[in-house]
Amino acid sequence: MKNKPHAVCVAFPAQGHLIPMMQLAKLIHSRGFYITFVNTHFNHNRLIKANKGSSPLDDDDEWVNCFPDFKFESMDDGLPPSNRDATQDPPTLCYALRDNCLPASRELLARIRAKAGVPPMTCVIADGLLGGVVEAAREIGVPDFQLWTASACGFLGYLYYPQLLERGIIPFKDEKYKHDGTLNTPVNWIPGMENMRLGDLPSLMRITNEDEILFTFQKEQVQSGLKASALIFNTFDSFEQRVLEAIKSNISPQVYTIGPLPILEQKHVPESPLKSFRPTLWKDDIQCLEWLAQRKPKSVVYVNYGSVTTMSKENVVEFAWGLANSKHPFLWVLRPDVVSMEEFELLPKEFFDEIRDRGLVVSWCPQEQVLIHFAVGVFLTHCGWNSLLEAVCRGGLPVICWPFFFEQPTNCRYACLDDEWGVGLEVNQEVKRKEIEDLVREMMDGKKGEKLRKNALGWQEKAEEATNVGGSSFDNFERLIKEALHCDASIS
Repeated sequence: MKNKPHAVCVAFPAQGHLIPMMQLAKLIHSRGFYITFVNTHFNHNRLIKANKGSSPLDDDDEWVNCFPDFKFESMDDGLPPSNRDATQDPPTLCYALRDNCLPASRELLARIRAKAGVPPMTCVIADGLLGGVVEAAREIGVPDFQLWTASACGFLGYLYYPQLLERGIIPFKDEKYKHDGTLNTPVNWIPGMENMRLGDLPSLMRITNEDEILFTFQKEQVQSGLKASALIFNTFDSFEQRVLEAIKSNISPQVYTIGPLPILEQKHVPESPLKSFRPTLWKDDIQCLEWLAQRKPKSVVYVNYGSVTTMSKENVVEFAWGLANSKHPFLWVLRPDVVSMEEFELLPKEFFDEIRDRGLVVSWCPQEQVLIHFAVGVFLTHCGWNSLLEAVCRGGLPVICWPFFFEQPTNCRYACLDDEWGVGLEVNQEVKRKEIEDLVREMMDGKKGEKLRKNALGWQEKAEEATNVGGSSFDNFERLIKEALHCDASIS
């Protein structure tokens, strides 16, 4: 064991960041690496709770020795201890990480280095929003890398946040920008991003105060990432070609595009208990798979707004009746924290009577299995990056887009433009049931939906090619192992 290379992989405390970091860690582990996988204390405890009874990880002690040469650690996020089973409040979390990430990372790396029987650290791979981790690694002379878990087009948008300030575009004077057409202003000065509007840029720039924490935290972390030894992107070259060319021409770190990670993992990680382990923070309702098995091929609308999005009771009601009125079967994921329980109960009995035998509402599900299920025909999504990659590149599915925040509006724009990905239709932010009904029917039965489905299948084929042996993402992962992580092992 002492001769094994050792990668410390540190995940940002949110489901959408945890999943791709775990996929990358499994891939590196398959190449002979010893892995220390790190969550915050809060998410480490949620991971144990969510997996009780469904994996070997049923108590704290078993996390130490469950998977050979793949160990779990946790670090402090700076917030008070909590047993709440929900995503942490983003602004509060960013304040805490801004102050606590570096000292907590120093303590973490010192603790790992002091462990008996553990190989010396070869490298530290941190989430792109955890600049304090790579700074702590640099302080002790360990090579540092960052995994960008969102889209490359989102990263490019964040990269130009400083210019939005320099050009005087933001901060906005008041809240009128939301309704006066300002967000429709063309943005034609960012290389690699054509046909963009101001409102298509990552949403954290919609500020009236330059010191707003989510804006400043994201801007600071992206700029900090430019100091990393290398940036790793969960995308593939042909999917975001112009964007990636613009990124590479504007930054100094080496760029490795090794996505889609779920496909690369599925193809190139050997079967084992580790491979089958899903790092979910919510308990899956697997009965939905039995429900899907009783549906006709490509007949079901799958609806999931991701792990962070919240919505009003009015949104819930409009989505509910739009889905019901479409007359298509649907599987709808409503997280326990997407709305308060009293709001959820405002859905009338008449709704559940209407959808009996053709609609199923669950709190969480094994999304990757759902998106590749023969019964699913379209995905109504918030346009999170993991969801888009899983839907389009694994499932070959078109998408109905309701972007919420962060880089989701950027992903939505690329998904809906015919000369970009051409796989989606967008829902207006003010959700109306008739629009939902019409979009579902068009996507499931209309000519536009047929075209978008064909485009999605085309991207699925290209993603398969990129992740095959000799494909661009496969070869880039080879380069990452040999050039950045300094290991000559090869994928079997």
